[in-house]
Amino acid sequence: MIRPLPSWLIKRYSVLWVKTKGKFDYDTAKKILNDSDEVLSVVLSNIRKLGWLEVKANPKDSRKKIYHLKPPKKAIDEIVQGFARG
Repeated sequence: MIRPLPSWLIKRYSVLWVKTKGKFDYDTAKKILNDSDEVLSVVLSNIRKLGWLEVKANPKDSRKKIYHLKPPKKAIDEIVQGFARG
């Protein structure tokens, strides 16, 4: 179930979405957000836990991950549906 993002994550989600249209790797996110490894790990982990991010293995290098952000409209629609269900 997707949950709303806290304000400290909305900014980072928005920047990643605008710059990548939702698909990126760790190095790209680090370059875009200009965060340390520690902060970036926390950011990506929290966005994933709240349901806004999917993580898959990179088919070219299984040690690396490919990140897929849920589109904003889809995420908001899911949040609204969750509230409607109670």
